[in-house]
Amino acid sequence: MMWIYRVDEPRLGVIRIREWRRRARYTVGLLVLLLGGSATGLVLLDQSDTSFSNKVFTALWDGVNLVTTLGDFAEFNQRQKMFMLLAMFTTLLIGGFAVSRLTGMLSGDDVMAYRENRIMELKLEHLANHVVVVGFHTLGELVANRLSDAGQTVLVLVGDQAQAERAADRGHMVVLGSPGVFDDVLRRARLDSAKALVVTTPDSNNNLAITLLARTLNASLAIVVPGENPLRKRLFESAGASDVVIADEIVADALIGKLTTQMEPTP
Repeated sequence: MMWIYRVDEPRLGVIRIREWRRRARYTVGLLVLLLGGSATGLVLLDQSDTSFSNKVFTALWDGVNLVTTLGDFAEFNQRQKMFMLLAMFTTLLIGGFAVSRLTGMLSGDDVMAYRENRIMELKLEHLANHVVVVGFHTLGELVANRLSDAGQTVLVLVGDQAQAERAADRGHMVVLGSPGVFDDVLRRARLDSAKALVVTTPDSNNNLAITLLARTLNASLAIVVPGENPLRKRLFESAGASDVVIADEIVADALIGKLTTQMEPTP
């Protein structure tokens, strides 16, 4: 099972489960009526000299065996046998109804997604000291995988189904929500108990908005975000980023370091 929590919960899954429960209650009700009717009929048709309590017990025993299809019946007289033929036929009809109306309803993708949401809710409730990674493009995937390899608990936040499935396939817990509800995605990420937040989406304006909201949710959270230039760096810092990494500066420093090493005169 993939561990994805969907903020836009699949409503069809909820509807299917509610309908399954309604049909299951209806089926159980029919079986109870069948049990009661069978026991009552067998008592009324019992012409033996045994006590009334024994007749009731024997009738209940035969009724339960009928409903459960165990088949361990007591001895019947002719009228009881005719009555039980009708009861058995009714049992077949109810069993066919149950198979046709209940089988397969809980195996659809929407129902599985609903169940996964319930499991993920429990996991998120107890999540603490984790690192939240926003986005699972190339950069986000590298960051999440390396954090996981280092033994950190990683929670990935994405707004795209394909990214969510890829992150889950890599073994990460995921919260998925469309851009229109991404505020709710951040609130589901337990930022109040998180260790750090790494923002990696390719949209700088989106990263800025996420940084602002994350800082309001946790004033002491460590927030790391990439920036394109010194101006953007100052904007991110004003929004609450703890560290802003300018990729071009890192690449430039690495290139100069390599070049300097190669240009050093050999002794």
